[in-house]
Amino acid sequence: MVLLAAVYGAAIFLMIRFMGRAWPLGLAVVVAFAVFQILTSGKVALRTMGARVVTPEEEPELHALVDRLCALSGMDKPALAVAESRVPNACAVGRSKGKATLCVTRGLMDALEPPELEGVIAHELAHVQHGDAAVMTVAAFVGVLAGLVARVGLRFIYIGGRARGLWHIIVAAIGLIALAAATWFASLVLTRSLSRYREFAADRSAAQLTGNPSALASALTKVEAKVRGGGGIPQADLRRAGALNAFYFAPVSAAKTTAHHMLSTHPTTQARLDRLTKMSAQMSKND
Repeated sequence: MVLLAAVYGAAIFLMIRFMGRAWPLGLAVVVAFAVFQILTSGKVALRTMGARVVTPEEEPELHALVDRLCALSGMDKPALAVAESRVPNACAVGRSKGKATLCVTRGLMDALEPPELEGVIAHELAHVQHGDAAVMTVAAFVGVLAGLVARVGLRFIYIGGRARGLWHIIVAAIGLIALAAATWFASLVLTRSLSRYREFAADRSAAQLTGNPSALASALTKVEAKVRGGGGIPQADLRRAGALNAFYFAPVSAAKTTAHHMLSTHPTTQARLDRLTKMSAQMSKND
């Protein structure tokens, strides 16, 4: 978080230097874009999943499970949504605890036993309680903005290349792209590291809430096996799920190399299982 704050500070400093006296206008545009992203990110995610909010009459067992876990954790109940996808997964979206929506797929409810489903739901409720959706949206914002700035720089290069005597525009655009690319990469590495940490934290909170780390580990193993092995899941569902990899309980596409792990939104499944196994052994010893 400290390093991300440094990246934000550097980005603001560069914006002030680049825009001169017009920097308040640039800052106003940036703030407006940030607010828009925070307000719409959850709705966009649910729309991409094809999820719809369900009532207790439509999904009584799911609502009863969430009611019980919310009562145990002392948190307000989020809205519940179900996506008619065969990809077994779940996610929590929303800009605040009071505006959160917990979404599960039909594939997840069909694939898991009740204790396993309870572990996954507890994991997503931990994300809601920790405010992770809002935290990660804010943390990733500077990277998103840097990517947009780089695209503007490429447009300037195109304009300068087509018009004679505008070489200074090309030089300025190249400098802008270089700075934006460096900011984007630094932000990406840091936000992904933060995301992996918060996944570990959600696993730990879920295991403590349910008192059953082994059920969460079993759910994680089942979800990964079904996604990686195909399990009769349509490719269209997998492609749609891939767009929301960062939101999910378990990623649809896994990192294969050390470099990929540095840029992954989730820890490796084995790392998560190892921690849950240690928690299970510790709980057994305390009992």
